[in-house]
Amino acid sequence: MTSILFLGRVSAEALRSPLSGKRSFAGHCRRLRIPVLIWVAILTVAATVSAQSNVELFASGLNNPRGLRFGPDGFLYVAEGGTGGTLSTAGECEQVIAPTGPYTGGYTARISKINREGVRYTVADKLPSSQTSANLGGLVSGVSDVEFVAGALYALLNGAGCSHGLAGTSNGVIKVSRNGKWKLIANLSAFQQAHPVANPEPDDFEPDGTWYSMTAVDNRLYALEPNHGELDEVSLNGRVHRLADISASQGHVVPTSITYRRGNFYVGNLGLFPIVPGSANVYRIGEDSGHVRLFSLGFTTALGITFDRRGRLYVLESMTAPGFPGPGEVGTGTIIRIDRWGALETIATGLSFPTAMTFGPDGNLYVSNFGFGVPPGAGQIMRVKVPRD
Repeated sequence: MTSILFLGRVSAEALRSPLSGKRSFAGHCRRLRIPVLIWVAILTVAATVSAQSNVELFASGLNNPRGLRFGPDGFLYVAEGGTGGTLSTAGECEQVIAPTGPYTGGYTARISKINREGVRYTVADKLPSSQTSANLGGLVSGVSDVEFVAGALYALLNGAGCSHGLAGTSNGVIKVSRNGKWKLIANLSAFQQAHPVANPEPDDFEPDGTWYSMTAVDNRLYALEPNHGELDEVSLNGRVHRLADISASQGHVVPTSITYRRGNFYVGNLGLFPIVPGSANVYRIGEDSGHVRLFSLGFTTALGITFDRRGRLYVLESMTAPGFPGPGEVGTGTIIRIDRWGALETIATGLSFPTAMTFGPDGNLYVSNFGFGVPPGAGQIMRVKVPRD
């Protein structure tokens, strides 16, 4: 997700000029320009919607919050995209084509942890963060997800790489030590460039990828990339292996969210713009075979996916109004539950541009809210009380 809404006045020209044609947001809402919103109005609408539902504010003060996990210490760890920067690599390497590129970057992303009272602490900072050109609103990427393996913290970078304005950096998986220092254990930029997928989208292509989510299974990490459309296995010693080329069978569906259960990965996709409600799906990918199959359909902009203890699947829909995203999308984020027989049930409404979710030890869902498109520090974590039926 990235910063696509801005503090300021709404102009008539902006309201008349959404992008035309279908484009994905490549897992990061980076392919469209959204009209300027008045921030006070956003807060008013969001507060009104949330007050009418089972959604409550847990923490605030975040910069483009993305993936999140509870750690073995009981804290909630949150990946943050950061605020981008002004460093440029134009002329040094392949750039993302205009109007999305060229990117600029900085070292403003971070990983935070939040205690039970909603107080935030910095775990690691000064991580790579990048933003699109001013023509696309300076949309931000940075750290996209976090995961734990044997008590150790790992994170997924998606704001790094020369094509993102940061020379000498790469997107990939990092290991974060307790003192906040980190090291790259798997260079996913290099892997992607050496192993292209079957059906990349030429006019929506990122040389360093836009890695969005990650999960752990049996001491291995699995990273999902929306722009190219692939699921890759990453060993803790840095070996990378492609489990599934999603583009080969599904085309440019923009797979964004991932979870695992009983020998299969489950992947939700974002889809293309303009938004068509019900056009996103959940796919099942065999852990051993890598075969991609349709599991459930009828969703909209699926950016989060997880199972509860009873084996029911939850899907986070970031935006559900039809057309191009804009002011009308505030408060349209929802959470849908799929029971074992495939029936869909709405669990929560009133979320605004959510980007990820996870279950907490209390049995409730925790959701990154205002995960893109808001000023620095405006990101939130919401707690969703899940019905106990």
